[in-house]
Amino acid sequence: MRKKFKIGDKVAVIDDVIKGTVVAVHPTKIIIKSSDDFPFEFAPNELVIIKENQANLSKYSDITNDILIEKIENSTSKKKNKFKLASKKDKLPPMEVDLHIHQLTASNKRMDNYEMLTLQLETAKRKLEFAIKNRIPRVVFIHGVGEGVLKSELTYLFKKYPVDYYAASFQKYGLGATEVYIYQNPKN
Repeated sequence: MRKKFKIGDKVAVIDDVIKGTVVAVHPTKIIIKSSDDFPFEFAPNELVIIKENQANLSKYSDITNDILIEKIENSTSKKKNKFKLASKKDKLPPMEVDLHIHQLTASNKRMDNYEMLTLQLETAKRKLEFAIKNRIPRVVFIHGVGEGVLKSELTYLFKKYPVDYYAASFQKYGLGATEVYIYQNPKN
């Protein structure tokens, strides 16, 4: 199935962190203008159309989001079943933590790679400790693909906690996310 791009489409590059708007469409190439106003040329199979803004998706990224909790409660209250229902915690989707640097800070122009990585790891540690404290059983850390530095640092961080970690759903997150299962100790 061939993707149909048109001028004005918002797109993202599959194997890079470039996003932009389509400014020209040719049979073998698509020219986009990045958010920094730089033109780039890509083959159509290197781009995907962004249907929903990441900021809109991140409204549901924190488990304390009132809209998400309300939707979950409404969907479970409609289901009348004579069998024992699973506990609410089993029904909750995992907490999602997007560690992309543009989601964590307004501007990263004056930050070097070490500062960005430190901010991402501190955020991951804080969210993981929040989930452990609040007995949230699953957390998905969205780290992106990149060169794998953040992913390997996250692996090192997770080894310090009573958790299991594994690749998150490929269908939902692609290769750029890790799901963490937090062991619950009912005596604590």
